[in-house]
Amino acid sequence: MSDATRWLSATELAEAYRTGALTPETVATELLDAIEAVDPSINAFCLVDPDRTIAEARESTARFAAGTPFGPLDGVPVSIKDLLLTAGWPTLRGSLMIEPDQMVWDTDAPAVARLREAGVVLLGKVTTPEFGWKGVTDSPRTGITRNPWDTSCTSGGSSGGSAAALAAGLGPLSVGTDGGGSIRIPAAFCGVVGFKPTLGRVPMYPPSPFAPVAHVGPMTRTVSDCAALLDVLSGFDARDWSALPPPTTGAVAAIADVRDLADLRVGYSADLGFGSNDPGVQANTDRVASVLEQLGATVEKVDLGWDDPAWAYHVIWYAGADVVVRGLGPRAAESVDPLLMEALERHRDLRASDVVGATALRMEMGTQMSLLHKEFDVLLTPSMPTVAFGAGRTVPDGSPSPEWTSWTPYTYPFNLTGQPAITVPSGFADGLPTGAQFVGARHHDATVLRVAAAYEAAAGFTMLGDRA
Repeated sequence: MSDATRWLSATELAEAYRTGALTPETVATELLDAIEAVDPSINAFCLVDPDRTIAEARESTARFAAGTPFGPLDGVPVSIKDLLLTAGWPTLRGSLMIEPDQMVWDTDAPAVARLREAGVVLLGKVTTPEFGWKGVTDSPRTGITRNPWDTSCTSGGSSGGSAAALAAGLGPLSVGTDGGGSIRIPAAFCGVVGFKPTLGRVPMYPPSPFAPVAHVGPMTRTVSDCAALLDVLSGFDARDWSALPPPTTGAVAAIADVRDLADLRVGYSADLGFGSNDPGVQANTDRVASVLEQLGATVEKVDLGWDDPAWAYHVIWYAGADVVVRGLGPRAAESVDPLLMEALERHRDLRASDVVGATALRMEMGTQMSLLHKEFDVLLTPSMPTVAFGAGRTVPDGSPSPEWTSWTPYTYPFNLTGQPAITVPSGFADGLPTGAQFVGARHHDATVLRVAAAYEAAAGFTMLGDRA
C-alpha cells in the first residue's frame, strides 16, 4: 500500500478489492501502521485493537476470494466515535467516570450493528469531549485532539477524532454524532465531509439524554462515500422509538449521474440574521453560491428574520447534560471536565417553563423552515464563521462568551429543527479549511446529498488527496 493508496476513497477501495488490486487485509495492516506513525501528533484514536481489526480484514479478504462479499463497503475500514456502543470494546465517552472493566461490553449501537452486517473493518474508536458536550475535542480521559492541517489548532468537536482521522488519512470513513454541530463543526475545521441526516434516519441506542437534538451520521472525505455510508447506517431499529423506516430511494442512487442543478432553487443566507463571518469564510461561501449558479441552480439571498435561538438550545442541551452528570453520583464534581461543571452552574436555574418555551421556539423555527422549503429546495450557509482556533480552548481567544455555541451560530439551529444538513469543504482561509453547509427539508436527505455531490464534481473540493 503506497502513501497515495492511503488516501483512496471507500468507493475506490471497494473497486480495488473487487478487481484484486488490493485486499482488505493489506489495507488494514497499512492503515494500522499509519495510525501508529501519525496519530501521536493529532490524538484522534482512543482505542486501537490490531488483532481484532486484522481478524475482521482477513474474514473480508476470504469473502472476496470466494466471490461472496457482503456488500459495497465490505472490507472498507471505519472508525467509530467513542460515544457509540461497540461490542467487544469499551465505550468510555471521554470520561474518567467510566472504567473499561465496569461492565460487559456486549452490545452494538444500531449504527455499529449495521456496519458489521455490511462487512466493514473496524479500525478503532476515536475521541470525543466528555459525553460529547462541547464543540471542541479534549477530555479528562484522552487529552487534546488536534487538527492535522495545523496541530496547534483544534480539530473541532465533538466528533473531532473522526474528522482528524479522516483528514490525516487514517481511514476513509468514520461514524460521528451531532447534537449541535458535532459532525459539521469538525468537518469544516478539518476539510472533510460531514452529514447530519434527518432526525431518526440513523437510529440511536441507548437513548441519549440529548435525544431531542442528537443525530448519528457519516463522516467521509467525499460525498459519494458519505452517501454509501449513509445507505449502510440507515434503517429501522426497534430500540429507537423515533427511528424512521428505510428510505424508498438509497442515497447512492439519489446522487448517481448528477450533471446539473437546473431544477433546484437555493436560498442563501450568509449569517442567518445573527452571525458574523471572517472575510475568507465569506468569500469562500460566496464562491460556493456562484458554483451552484453555474450548475444551473437559481440562487437567491434570503432573510430568515431569526434572532439567535441559543437560549432555547441551551435549555435543551444543558438539561440533558445535567441528567448525565447527576447520574454519575457525588464523585462527578471532582472528576468531570471542570468546564462542563461551570457550564451546568451557569444554567442551574432552568425551570420546566423554560423547557416548554424552548420547545415552542423549536416548533416555530421548524414551521418557518418548512415554509421556506416550499420556495427553496436547500438553504446555503457557511458551516462555521471562522477557521479553527487554538487547541485546548473551548472558545477562541477574546471570546465575549464562555459558551461554545457563541462561535457555532450556523449549526445548532438545525438540530433544533431536526433537518438534514451537510458540511462540504469550501476552500481555505489563513491556510486552514473552511466549510459550506447545505440544509434541506426534513426527510429530503437525498436532495441535500445531490446538491453536495454536484458541487463536489464542479468545484473539485476533495483536497486531501493532494497531500499524498
